[in-house]
Amino acid sequence: MKTARAWKLGGIRDFQMMAGYRQQRPHLKRPIWIIAFVTFFIIFLTGVYVYPSGSGSLASCYFFSAQVVFKEILNKPPVHSKNPKVAFMFLTPGNLPFENLWEKFFHGHEDRFSVYVHASSEKPMHVSRYFVGRDIRSEKVAWGRISMLDAEKRLLAHALLDPDNQQFVLLSDSCIPLHNFDYVYNYLMYTNVSYVDCFEDPGPHGNGRYSEHMLPEVEKKDFRKGSQ
Repeated sequence: MKTARAWKLGGIRDFQMMAGYRQQRPHLKRPIWIIAFVTFFIIFLTGVYVYPSGSGSLASCYFFSAQVVFKEILNKPPVHSKNPKVAFMFLTPGNLPFENLWEKFFHGHEDRFSVYVHASSEKPMHVSRYFVGRDIRSEKVAWGRISMLDAEKRLLAHALLDPDNQQFVLLSDSCIPLHNFDYVYNYLMYTNVSYVDCFEDPGPHGNGRYSEHMLPEVEKKDFRKGSQ
């Protein structure tokens, strides 16, 4: 006849041994290191795939170089500017028709803003001192093409060269300020989000531009029109 036996701890000593065993379990690594490890491993596999034969050392070099760059980015301290500025980046085909209005907007706040101009079609003739000498190297831009993104990246790259630039505003030649400088400056400096102008436009120049080729990343119900 079978008898049921109840398992019991051998006393306080056994309990202490089990507690000690639990305390000796290694701590789980933080998720960021898991993500970093997976990222480096993917980079390594990509290098091996691109250079399959006789290029093991090259793939390893690429892997460790990427690791060094990744660590440098993660360990880089945040920039704390003593004089934070707003970078106003103008993407325009040529002249800026509202330069005089922008001059009144900027006047008296010279140490709190930067101006950058990307003119895609012709070199603009500036009438405001705040825009003179602020043109960057420009290329032709076609609306709705990747060249527009390239121009925006060039503007941002130039603005990032100044560590005092803390907020970045992308503007077109038809943009005008609706509030005074102090209002705009304080509004941008004391926010922790980015603002993107987008809205639903049922017309042919809005939702009519949606293409089925955008699936599955972008569904039609999520498609919006936005300015630059």
